[in-house]
Amino acid sequence: MTLNTRISIGIAAAFAVVLIALLALNGGGSDGDATPAAGTTTGSERQERLVRPDSHKLNVAPDNKVTFVEFLDFECESCRAAFPAVEELRKQYGDRVTFVVRYFPIQSHFNSERAARAVEAAAKQGKFEQMYQRMYETQTEWGEKQVPADARFRELAKGLGLDLVAFDQAYNDPATLERVKKDAADGEALGVTGTPTFFVNGEKLQPRSVDDLKASIDAALE
Repeated sequence: MTLNTRISIGIAAAFAVVLIALLALNGGGSDGDATPAAGTTTGSERQERLVRPDSHKLNVAPDNKVTFVEFLDFECESCRAAFPAVEELRKQYGDRVTFVVRYFPIQSHFNSERAARAVEAAAKQGKFEQMYQRMYETQTEWGEKQVPADARFRELAKGLGLDLVAFDQAYNDPATLERVKKDAADGEALGVTGTPTFFVNGEKLQPRSVDDLKASIDAALE
């Protein structure tokens, strides 16, 4: 078995976990698209809510023809399971597709909002992607616990070489929390009910495999 085959099998297995979680969150595969939730937007306002000027982009395609948006929660196990698949998509499409990350912390996850604040605080020092990755790498250490993970997140910031005084200020700044809440509000208006939720060029996806994600991207690129 080649290395690429093993990677593909691993990604497929991870996505199977994501699918099960998505179906559970969205009522067996139905997330209410037929009946838009209150506040759901259309047209230009919908596009504005999908990607704000300050939204974090992991990749930027030169022609900006296709945009892949993920609403995520760093404490969400399904998001962590999807992370390798998203990274694989970035490797394959990163020069043709703009990949955007939006915060959507779930209220029942004790540290999810704190994690988003930590990532946003790191972003202010140019380390968004690095902290984004660290959250998934360390999720099993602080996730699903009912005690604040502030100290652990500060350790992650230190490990990235961040100015800790500036990190602390940003982490505790009410404006940082408002930034996170703005993403979540956009997600709610777009009909996001669970994480991870993916959009390609504004279309909310219902993927059952990594191949479904690729097919949506390929169709948008045509």
